[in-house]
Amino acid sequence: MEQETRRQEARRLKKEARARRQQERAERRKLKRQNRKPSVLLEQFWNLPNMLTVGRILIIPLFVWFTYDGDPLYSVWAAAIFTLAAVTDVVDGFLARRWNMITVVGKLLDPLADKLIVAAAMVMMVRLGRLPAWLVITLLSREFIVTGLRQVAASEGLVIAAGQEGKWKTALQLTGVVALCVHYTHPVFFLVGWYDVNFHTVGQVLVFASTAFSVWSAGTYFQAFLARLAKPQAPLAE
Repeated sequence: MEQETRRQEARRLKKEARARRQQERAERRKLKRQNRKPSVLLEQFWNLPNMLTVGRILIIPLFVWFTYDGDPLYSVWAAAIFTLAAVTDVVDGFLARRWNMITVVGKLLDPLADKLIVAAAMVMMVRLGRLPAWLVITLLSREFIVTGLRQVAASEGLVIAAGQEGKWKTALQLTGVVALCVHYTHPVFFLVGWYDVNFHTVGQVLVFASTAFSVWSAGTYFQAFLARLAKPQAPLAE
């Protein structure tokens, strides 16, 4: 009987010692996590320019929802959302340069957010019959080609600067998409009075013009890329 009592006491003490060791290990892990410094990428992520960029990505489902049925009122809201995305693109770039917050995360997310929302808008315009599929395929193919050439150029030490054709392409494309989102005819006040504007026609003209600039800028870039491969120090124009 006495031996059984001693064995039970020994088992109890051993169990308590094991529980104390587990608690000590848990406390050490918790203290280690508290004292651990966040990674460089995580530190770079949490700033206002990057949050604006992430916001542009997060509003894509909302934009798609407003454009899905082509309702006149929802179309105006979709145009407002796309305009907001375009404005935040300018704002986050300005703030990143102004506050010296240009980060690796921002360099990755910013062009990704731009391409995602533009691609979503183009696909929805094809679905609603507001743009022909071949034109959207041309525009998206241009983006893939230029992005691939940019990566090859970077691996060769070539610096790629945005050319004037690319800037015109972007301006016409964004404005055209906004007009296509509105789509319907609405009265617009100009200097001398109110006029009915067919936003569908305006949007198509602008997007077709942006396609011409897209092909032109891609051809110019590709030609310069081939000509300057032997001169890594020379900048290329997009």
